[in-house]
Amino acid sequence: MRQAVLLGKPDTKRTNYMGHAAQKEGLHVLFLDWDGWKEHFPQGKVFLKIDPPVWDSCKLGQLEALVKDYENQLGQLENQAKIQDVKFFNHPGAIGLLLNKHKCKEHLVRAGLSVTEEIGGAKRKGPMKHVEQLLETMQKNRVHQVFVKPIFGSGAAGVSAFRWQPNTGKMVLYTCMWKEDGMPDLVNTKKLRKVTDSRQVLSLMEQLLQMECMVERWYAKEEHEGFSYDLRAVIQDKTMDFCLARLSKGPVTNLHLNNRPLKFDDLGLPKTVKEQVEELCIQAAECFPGLRSVGVDILLEKGSLRPRVIEMNGQGDLIYQDIYGDNRIYEKQAKIMKQEILE
Repeated sequence: MRQAVLLGKPDTKRTNYMGHAAQKEGLHVLFLDWDGWKEHFPQGKVFLKIDPPVWDSCKLGQLEALVKDYENQLGQLENQAKIQDVKFFNHPGAIGLLLNKHKCKEHLVRAGLSVTEEIGGAKRKGPMKHVEQLLETMQKNRVHQVFVKPIFGSGAAGVSAFRWQPNTGKMVLYTCMWKEDGMPDLVNTKKLRKVTDSRQVLSLMEQLLQMECMVERWYAKEEHEGFSYDLRAVIQDKTMDFCLARLSKGPVTNLHLNNRPLKFDDLGLPKTVKEQVEELCIQAAECFPGLRSVGVDILLEKGSLRPRVIEMNGQGDLIYQDIYGDNRIYEKQAKIMKQEILE
């Protein structure tokens, strides 16, 4: 019999609500802290669920180093499975692949799935590092509004919606990043700002592009009751166990920015569209066979309602509207873990 183990940080919502689900299922789970996990890793057969580490830094420039350290930790977990009988709920290699937004998107494109497309595509050699390159690429592709986002990070860290009118020179930037006067670092403020001063816009974008970023077309999203929205779905074992709309008056929809959540069914979408969303999410999840649970962000194009994958998260299972309700996502995971340890 295997030991069910959850690797994460104690006293977080992830740990606590997974614990509630395990208790309801009659499943004993050993909780393992990221701090010192190697010294306390249990012996014998293990079935391991990996939750993400908790980072305290709000400096965008530190994102890549933090993610690289996490990737190293995931690699060590893979090595642990070579010397011990360890099975994973979500394989660390697959989690690591989804930490890189660009590599994840390339995987989906190769599978022929509908995604929010990068501008420049395969013809572009390497990432854009300067705002002049960005403006030149936008002009060449006749795209006047884009999303620029660091390839590492989550929670809208560094994600910036940029609109430019070449004929007038007017610019507007929607972003949660900011740089205080006299300070060298861009920080994630977790507060959406609208910047219209072109000098500020160009300065912020120039510094952001020093990080490795991807640049995507900014698609007009479908609206509901005057709000634009996108969707967060959680796919587990080829089933869409949860789907939530994130409604916003601005282009960035993350719920921690005081945006409005709404049940997927309450959007009043045609049945065919709902089926298309579910099919696309499941197809996207199947591109990463090491993941039994994955979060998928989807937009519906305004008018046509065509679904496109925005990005994916190999640890995107924490949805407040679920844990404070039925806790269905973690209860499903507890059932999976219980079944696995008995086999």
